[in-house]
Amino acid sequence: MQDFLQQTLSGRAPRKRKGETAHLHWQWLDHGILLMEPKEKALQAMVISAGIHGNETAPVEMLNQLLLPLLNGEKPLQQRLLVILGNPIALKAGKRYMHYDINRLFGGRWQQIVDGDEAHRVLHLEQAVETFWQACEVDETRWHLDLHTAIRGSYHTRFGVMPQSDRPWPPAFLDWLAAAGMEALVFHRAPAGTFTHFSCEHFAAASCTLELGKALPFGKNDLSQFSAAQQALAALLYGEALPDITQRPKHYRVAQQITRKSESFVLHMGSDTLNFTAFPQGTLLAEDGETRYYVQQAREYVLFPNPNVALGLRAGLMLIEEGEQTQALPL
Repeated sequence: MQDFLQQTLSGRAPRKRKGETAHLHWQWLDHGILLMEPKEKALQAMVISAGIHGNETAPVEMLNQLLLPLLNGEKPLQQRLLVILGNPIALKAGKRYMHYDINRLFGGRWQQIVDGDEAHRVLHLEQAVETFWQACEVDETRWHLDLHTAIRGSYHTRFGVMPQSDRPWPPAFLDWLAAAGMEALVFHRAPAGTFTHFSCEHFAAASCTLELGKALPFGKNDLSQFSAAQQALAALLYGEALPDITQRPKHYRVAQQITRKSESFVLHMGSDTLNFTAFPQGTLLAEDGETRYYVQQAREYVLFPNPNVALGLRAGLMLIEEGEQTQALPL
């Protein structure tokens, strides 16, 4: 197998499901799931996923470019690696998802979906990740990088979303995110159904959802926009030097979540509202029947505003920049 992406989009398993180069063994585990293990002992085990949303193609193309030298035997592999293209059917269709947003279904939430192909896919991804982590050596470092692009434009072109965790973040992980060109990091304060939260909660992996620009179809991406991220990933995979850290990302934490609970939900933001747009205290953000969402702090920044999500799902997050003076409105 020479091209993991094309093989995945074909809908067929490769003729050979396992093989080796001078540096590594590889094995096709399932549709869009590839295990790669170096022949030398590794001290790190990494999951790199992309294509969880089928319309977010740039990270998929970038990841495939990084895999080609490994599969061709041109580069060594420095760590145990599980590569995942999350939703191949949606990738082939060029859609965010077919029926359900699978990045809301991890941690067993897929059981709420009756007889759905995407729910079964999440189960298979959970099982693949669990098997991979269970094979870890005791002293192995565990990282999970889930590569995405955003629907909307953003004041921070490249940013990371960190799952809720009670453990301190490893300094090496934060340094890597800075070297990868992340302009901002958003820290969740509550559990979620995302792939990275699943890895972090159940397997103590340092994990991050990386947002690398705007969602575009295959062939329309300018991968030069992600050169720092690609170089940083190459450094992890091949053992090359990390790019220099030119600036540290700003840190934000989630202040509140806007949830669409009924058909009467109205989001008071235009379709051109950028991620990280700031709103002053007291601004009416959304209405849902008798429920009103207001800016509580002196200033809050919006992330992922989307009035068209399914009922019960997140229609936006409101953030506070760490270090800013904040004072909540009285209840």
